[in-house]
Amino acid sequence: MGEEPRRIAIIGAGPSGLFTAAALLAQGGDDLAIDIFDRLPTPFGLLRYGVAPDHASIKAVATTLARVFEAPRVRFLGLVELGRDVSAAELVAAYDAVIYAVGAADDRHLGIPGEDLPGSRSARQFVAWYSGHPDADPQPLAGVRDAVVVGVGNVAVDVARILLKDRDDLSATDMPDAVLAELRTAAVEHAWLVGRRGPEHASFTTPELRELLETPGIGVELLGCDLADIDEEALERHARANLAAIARAVDASPAEPARWLHLLFWHRPAELEGEGRVQSVTFAPTAEGGSAVTVPADLVLRSIGYRGLRLPGVPYEDGRIPNLEGRVVETDGSERPGEYAVGWIKRGPVGLIGSNKKDAAETAAHVLEDLAALPPRPLEDLDAVLAARGVRPSNLEDWRRIDLAEIDRGTIRGRERTKVEAWHDLLALVSRP
Repeated sequence: MGEEPRRIAIIGAGPSGLFTAAALLAQGGDDLAIDIFDRLPTPFGLLRYGVAPDHASIKAVATTLARVFEAPRVRFLGLVELGRDVSAAELVAAYDAVIYAVGAADDRHLGIPGEDLPGSRSARQFVAWYSGHPDADPQPLAGVRDAVVVGVGNVAVDVARILLKDRDDLSATDMPDAVLAELRTAAVEHAWLVGRRGPEHASFTTPELRELLETPGIGVELLGCDLADIDEEALERHARANLAAIARAVDASPAEPARWLHLLFWHRPAELEGEGRVQSVTFAPTAEGGSAVTVPADLVLRSIGYRGLRLPGVPYEDGRIPNLEGRVVETDGSERPGEYAVGWIKRGPVGLIGSNKKDAAETAAHVLEDLAALPPRPLEDLDAVLAARGVRPSNLEDWRRIDLAEIDRGTIRGRERTKVEAWHDLLALVSRP
């Protein structure tokens, strides 16, 4: 590729962006200079703000991904937001390749009466809150006895587990103090996990399901279907494992548990009812012969899918950036040379965190293939553009300062770490000239 390194910008420092940087370094080596941007002063995206705090083994993947920052020509530029601080056109003018790795930061709605009642919220927002995201809205839980989670994916399972789990068990995690305090104001006695199809079709994975079903002190009830009626021979192995886990949990339920987990399948939410706030949910059957079910609810969390947000100046269609194997195209199919997509904004919100590795390798291969075929061109100095605008990106040292502050917070509380969740506290740890 020549003596001067080719410059690449990755917009988003979450798993997909960091996997892509790692793939580029593995294939392109010293011929690349990579800048990884994020609007937050902290890297790791979904690993930091989307994985349940009590899933330490998954969160530990961040340690592996952080190795990309050890490369001499890789920079982290935090507190830089596309559309606010820099435009897509300015990025294209300053880099040989621009890779969008911004994930899917919006969620789908139920579209039913009563959905806007107080107490009806997004599971995405709830996860951001208990994960200590600085943009998260407060999630008042005082007096919550009955909680409904609509959806049967891993996020729904995580949310139900957090609601049912003993608060003392959560106190060992990196949850912010304010989150733990608010969780203690709830006294959840019943949590409903509801899916529009049967348990054999649910998208949760078996380890996550088992962790929920084995939450100490809970009873498990199955409604809306009979496991004996399901032809397990026609199912894939993970679906059979899920059914077996549910059957064991139902059989092992104590006669008088402290809390109940109700698994309701073959039903969809039809209406949320309440005076001034949500008080109950009515579910309509989705299978022949079923009947409507109404359950009390102080809290309803929808977990029915994510959507990518539109990026200013970048093509957008149905929650994704249109692309061909990672190469960005206009909605009419015409090319956008030098622009690429990776992760959920590329393929939609499907797959686990590890799924991004293969996806990143595909996009990285196309980036390097295109760079090899194109001669270098004069590039703008984005550092100068940002400086003239008064934008001072945070850097890796700033992140390390935040990291150490979280470890110090945790040490004081007898924990491994405690999240710094407030914007003003994060910015106070970012060095300013």
